[in-house]
Amino acid sequence: MEEGKKRRDIPDQEAFRKALSSRFPREKAKKLEESTVGIAGLGGLGSHIAVMLARSFVGHLILADYDRVDLTNLNRQAYGISHLGKKKTEAIREILEEINPYLEIRTVDTKVTAENAAALFAGCDVVCEAFDRPEEKAMLVNSLLGALPETFLVSGSGMAGYGSTGLMTVKRPMSRLYVAGDGTSDIETGMCLMAPRVMTCAGMEANMAVRLLLGETEP
Repeated sequence: MEEGKKRRDIPDQEAFRKALSSRFPREKAKKLEESTVGIAGLGGLGSHIAVMLARSFVGHLILADYDRVDLTNLNRQAYGISHLGKKKTEAIREILEEINPYLEIRTVDTKVTAENAAALFAGCDVVCEAFDRPEEKAMLVNSLLGALPETFLVSGSGMAGYGSTGLMTVKRPMSRLYVAGDGTSDIETGMCLMAPRVMTCAGMEANMAVRLLLGETEP
């Protein structure tokens, strides 16, 4: 009975479309609905990027991570107490379906590697990199830019600590690569990871992804 009531309370898909159209011109809303974004890593950056893209009504998401939610994640990631112990792919799906039950979500519970990256994100208009380690970031850039010539890649570099967010920018070092952050601060220098700067960088990545989907290629 309760489950049936819950289903009835979900707004229908047309209501979601009308809500989107009230915020975007219809042609832009349609473009977002038809677009596909991949997210490599569902931690501090990736979990928030996924939430922001879901709230922006991007229609198709491919989400890859192999980790589980633990207590150390709660200071900066999108998860809560109810998600502890769950696979991040499962937890983020729960969160996103509460935002938009009509999203098309494909989750992949695996470690992204040089061998599988291109196959995992084939067909994506944009891929957002959301790894912790520099070598993983470099691996994704090297794996995708050559193998997926129609795909844009948005990465993050330098979001640790509690320094001024005014130091964070989006740069375009290559024609299809965009990098958000301050480019220097990271956990390797002994800085902590805190929600405000991590979420700021995630927002910059998500915003650049939306802009690219709408045809705006300048940082």
